[in-house]
Amino acid sequence: MEVGYWFAIVGALLVLMALIGTVVKRLPLTTSLLYMSVGAILGPLGFGLLVFDPQDYAAELERLTEIAVVISLFTVGLKMRTAFSDNRWHPPLKLASLTMLLTVGLVALLGTSFLGLSLGAAVLLGAILAPTDPVLASDVQVGHAADRDRLRFSLTGEAGLNDGTAFPFVMLGLGLMGLHEIGKNAWRWFAVDLTWAVVGGLAIGWILGLIVGRVTIYLRRRYKHAVGYEDFLALGLIALSYGAALSAHAYGFLAVFAAGLSLRHVEMGMSGSHLGPQQIIDDAPETREEDLATSEGTAPAYLTQSVLNFCEQMERILELTVVLLIGAMLTYANFSTRSLIFAALSFGVVRPIAVYLTYHGKGVVRSHRPYVAWFGMRGVGSLYYLFFAVMHGLPEPLAKEITALVLAVVAISVVLHGISVTPIMSRYTRKTQASTASP
Repeated sequence: MEVGYWFAIVGALLVLMALIGTVVKRLPLTTSLLYMSVGAILGPLGFGLLVFDPQDYAAELERLTEIAVVISLFTVGLKMRTAFSDNRWHPPLKLASLTMLLTVGLVALLGTSFLGLSLGAAVLLGAILAPTDPVLASDVQVGHAADRDRLRFSLTGEAGLNDGTAFPFVMLGLGLMGLHEIGKNAWRWFAVDLTWAVVGGLAIGWILGLIVGRVTIYLRRRYKHAVGYEDFLALGLIALSYGAALSAHAYGFLAVFAAGLSLRHVEMGMSGSHLGPQQIIDDAPETREEDLATSEGTAPAYLTQSVLNFCEQMERILELTVVLLIGAMLTYANFSTRSLIFAALSFGVVRPIAVYLTYHGKGVVRSHRPYVAWFGMRGVGSLYYLFFAVMHGLPEPLAKEITALVLAVVAISVVLHGISVTPIMSRYTRKTQASTASP
């Protein structure tokens, strides 16, 4: 198809979403479900305008999904404006560690016993499908930096952390198949792929976010410099933290999440106010953008809010692009009876078991468990790990089998969670408001 048609199609989609975006938010479906439907119509299942084999474009799909996840993780970090001393942090930490680890194990068990995969391939499949998705889960995440809802905070933190904490098990699965060096008795995997890569990624992202945030605010307050380039600053910090982490053989996903989180904590420390960032800006006597960006009282809040707004716009554009391609790739998905049973077990058995066995203790609200158990969305992060594995030498027959299965699970997740998120979260909001209003 000629390039002019592609510009017209993409342009029409963007204009359409700008016009009907607020209407879609009120419908019992998500934008992701809409995008995937459009992709299916444009793909082989529809008009055949967007036809490609994911195996042939694995490198390009790996990079595209990588960029989408990186932008989303940085955005998630910026939204989490809560001190580490707050017990709200305990639930997402449990979900991103114990729950995810148990999910990997249970999916791997299904992979060997039900799908007939080797141990290495089953562990890899578990790692691909264990993390919840930061891109497609925006409807259940905190809506803004001042959002204090515990359920949304838990799901947001889980999506931000487990895309990085799943990486060691991707490497373990590849190692068990002989595609990655894990060392004798897996010592190298434990020391490098697990311990250093996780700790190093978090540390690198946190330090860079701290430095960039403090320097930028200092220059703005003291010299009225570094004003008006929040988009450059956001992309620069994302690329810097991600690249530095990869160069140090640490996990870049954790680094960009930590960088966004660090930038937000710089704002919290330098604002000197208990108010939310948007309220700080709204209550300020200044009205000019430049004054808000450089004033002693509003510079930190203005910086982080501007960066967050830019990142959310980027996230929406990348979501449209990636999910559109998922719809076009549905012809390569495996919707056999066995795959459907596997997906049903993943969402209806594995996730609930993992949540109910690990989601308890300090900071956990017991009534939130059914919501957390259901909203284990799979999406762009799973696709990144899939194509990462393909590009690391996954044998072609196995690559096609896992690709078909993962595409099916992701598509089913988009549909199931896409039609359920609005009514379920609306019900949750009503219950929360009613309990708050009652004496």
